[in-house]
Amino acid sequence: MLKITRKVEYALIALRHMQSKDVDELTSAKEIANQYGIPQQLLAKTLQQMARDNILEAVQGPAGGYRILAKLDRISLKDFFEKLEGPLGMMDCYFDSDCIQIGACNIRTPIQRINDNMRNMFAQMTLQEVTQ
Repeated sequence: MLKITRKVEYALIALRHMQSKDVDELTSAKEIANQYGIPQQLLAKTLQQMARDNILEAVQGPAGGYRILAKLDRISLKDFFEKLEGPLGMMDCYFDSDCIQIGACNIRTPIQRINDNMRNMFAQMTLQEVTQ
């Protein structure tokens, strides 16, 4: 089953929440976690990672929080997924050829075609489209 990770899910929820606010308004991890029932610690780490990736701006201090920094219409879903979770692929052999069955594998080529199509689809969708 193909599905996005909780980390990506929480990141998308956070971005959508932040988009509903004024541009200069800060949002805390606690606020988002409480409103959507998300584990605050995992969300905080995810928001910190998005700040390191220049998607969010992190403002320190007692009244600090996060706000969207990047132009979400310029970030593809493929790039976003890969920033948060690493290479996007259905099978490990797409990125790593250490599989002991790689020489005899009869599904690698068709799976690579499916994976390429999936990556292309996500490359054509923007983060703005999903979080708006």
